[in-house]
Amino acid sequence: MRGFLASSIGVTCAAALALPLTPPALAATARPVPATEAATTARPAPHAGTSATTPAGRRAAEPYAAGSTQSLPLEPLTHDRATPSAPSSAEQGLPRRAVRHFSLVGVVWDDPDAELHGRVRVRTRAAGTGTWSGWQDLDTHNADHAPDTDTPERASGRVRGATAPLWVGDSDGVELRVRSEPDRSAQRSPDARRLPAAPPLPSGLRLELVDPGEDDHLLGAEEGPRTAGAPNTETSALTEASAANADFAPLGATEIAALSRARTEQEYRALNSGGLTEQQLQAKPYVGPRPGIVTRRGWGANEGLRESGLRYTKKVKAAFVHHTASGNKYRCSQVPSLIRSIYRYHVKSMGWRDIGYNFLIDKCGKIYEGRAGGVAKPVLGAHTLGFNSNSMGIAVLGSYGATKPSKSAVKAIARLTAWKLGLYRMNPKGKTYLKSAGSNLHRKGKKVRLNVISGHRDGFKTECPGRKLYGKLGSARSKAARYQGR
Repeated sequence: MRGFLASSIGVTCAAALALPLTPPALAATARPVPATEAATTARPAPHAGTSATTPAGRRAAEPYAAGSTQSLPLEPLTHDRATPSAPSSAEQGLPRRAVRHFSLVGVVWDDPDAELHGRVRVRTRAAGTGTWSGWQDLDTHNADHAPDTDTPERASGRVRGATAPLWVGDSDGVELRVRSEPDRSAQRSPDARRLPAAPPLPSGLRLELVDPGEDDHLLGAEEGPRTAGAPNTETSALTEASAANADFAPLGATEIAALSRARTEQEYRALNSGGLTEQQLQAKPYVGPRPGIVTRRGWGANEGLRESGLRYTKKVKAAFVHHTASGNKYRCSQVPSLIRSIYRYHVKSMGWRDIGYNFLIDKCGKIYEGRAGGVAKPVLGAHTLGFNSNSMGIAVLGSYGATKPSKSAVKAIARLTAWKLGLYRMNPKGKTYLKSAGSNLHRKGKKVRLNVISGHRDGFKTECPGRKLYGKLGSARSKAARYQGR
C-alpha cells in the first residue's frame, strides 16, 4: 500500500492555496474560542421560548457559530459530616440550571486509568419548548475506547477518563447526578457478610456540554491546530486532511463517490502498481466496489481542533465494529452535527489528537470518514484499546444493547469492509492475528487470533458494540465476502 501513502505528498503543498479558509463575509466576526468554556465566563442563557432559542433566532444572534464546549465542575450532593465538601463524596452532580445551547453531554475526570463505578444520569431541557426530558443514563464504561498505552497520543498528558457521550439534541438546561455504587460482583459473593462500601468517585469530575455549531467547512476554523511554531498551521490542517484523499476526489470535496466493481478493480491496480507482483496484477482482485463516503469536509470537521499531522500504522488486517453508545434519538439529517459533537468531545474533553474512529455509519446506512489521514490508508485510530495497530475502527452511531441495528447500517458495514479490507487483500470471513498492546482481555505482547471483522468485545472485555449489533456481524462477514466476489 505504499502507493496510497506516497501519492498525496506532492499535492499537499500545492493544495495550500486551493481550499478556502474563513469566507470574507465572516472574516470580521471569526474569533478564537477557548478549548473549554466554564459557566462563569459564559454569557447568560436565553429563556426557553424566546426567539434566541429557535434555529433562526440563533443564526441571527450568532452569525458565527463554530461550536463550543461548556465544562462545568461537579458539586458534592451528599456529604460526610466530618468532611462536608469532600470531592470523593458518594454522589456528585449539578442542580437544575439554565446554560448556553448544547446538543451532546458527557462526564470527564482527571485520571484516564481511573474507573467510575456507579451510575451517571442526566436530564435536559429542550431549547424552544422548555420541556424537560426524563432521566437518561450515560454509559460509564468507556475506557476501552482509547489510544494504546505505549503511543504518544496516550502519553500526551491531555488524556482524561470519560463516559460515553449522549446525544440529546438542541438543549439549554441541564441537571446531573453521579452516584458511586458498590461492585455488584462483590455483593453476590457468598462470603460477603455485608454490602461493601461504595468506592470513591474519580477526582476532577466535570460535565461537558458540547455545541456542534454550524458546518465548519462553510465557516472556516476558529482554533489553530495544537502545534506551536509551525507557519500557516490553519491552512496546513485544512489541506492535509483533504489531500490525503486526492486519489479519490478533488481537493475540498464533500463526498467520495461510489464506484462500480470494474472501476474499483482498475483503481486498485493503478494505486498498487508498484507494490504488487506481476502475477497479482494479472489476477482478479477480491475487492468490493468502493462505497460512497462523506468526507470530513462533508460533515463539517473543524480541522483546527485536532492535532496537526497524520499518523499511520503498517496495514489493515482487521476491522473492529463499535457502537457509539450515544443513544438512538437522532435523525439522519442531524448526523453531521452528531459527528462534529463526538469529534469535539474526543479532542477537547477527552484529550485525544482527533476523533477516535476511522469510520462512522448512521442508521440510514451512510458512511462517514472519521480520523484524518485518508479513507484508503492505514490510519492509526483510538477505538480498541490494545488493538489499534494494523486495524480500523468502524462505529455505528447509536446504542445497540437492546435495539436492533438497521438493515441499512449492517449493509454499510459489509460494503465498507469489503472495499477497505480488500485493498489489503483480507478475506472478511477469515481469521487473522494481531499483537496485543495490552487490554483487560489479552496481555501485552500476546498474538491473538481474531475474526477479520470483529466486534470490540473480541479485543476487550466490554459490552460494545452492544448485544444486538454484535449478533449481526456474522451476516456482515458473509455479505462483505460476497461483495468481494468470494
